[in-house]
Amino acid sequence: AAVIVVDFTKAYTTPASHWFCGGKGFGVVDAIAESKPLIELARSKGVPIFYTKVCFEHPTDGGIFTQKIPLLRTWTKDNPLAEIDDNVAPHAGDSVLVKQYPSAFFGTNLACNLRAINVDTCIIIGCSTSGCIRASVLDGMQHGFRCIVPRECVGDRTQSIHESNLFDMNAKNGDIVDKAIVMQVLASCGSDIQQTIEQPAKQTRVGSPQTTL
Repeated sequence: AAVIVVDFTKAYTTPASHWFCGGKGFGVVDAIAESKPLIELARSKGVPIFYTKVCFEHPTDGGIFTQKIPLLRTWTKDNPLAEIDDNVAPHAGDSVLVKQYPSAFFGTNLACNLRAINVDTCIIIGCSTSGCIRASVLDGMQHGFRCIVPRECVGDRTQSIHESNLFDMNAKNGDIVDKAIVMQVLASCGSDIQQTIEQPAKQTRVGSPQTTL
């Protein structure tokens, strides 16, 4: 398995930022706080960690995506808001990929790099739940990876959008599980991560009382 940290940048954690997501229990600020111990545990166990961030330079970068959301063009390499939040900053040995579209896989070498080290399971954390997380989980599934999302470790701008997208991802593309399950598996690293997460996940509820994994 590998941990994929998607776009945990300062744009979402800086109160004055247009992109700030500080909602309690569903926002990016809380998601970063929840993710920090998971990332640290994964790193201590030698689990590979891949970060993504967004950067646009040329006027054509981002294509239709930046045409749809022109404000994204301010995410340039000299914009401090485009940098990864200090609380979950990459360490030496972590990989940092630059992407220009929602999915962490699209237009990057992430899938090739994961396959080169025999990874078949992605623990995906980051933001936003409805945007880059959902796109990455869908794309990861289509590339043949099992995608696991610890629900406390992703965030969005409103709780309804956050919860509805967790519900939908769980139904179609990946497994939404409690962070505690992932932490337990990482702590006992050495067993079959894919198998171990999959089994307890079947007892975990998400989205509504009627939906189980």
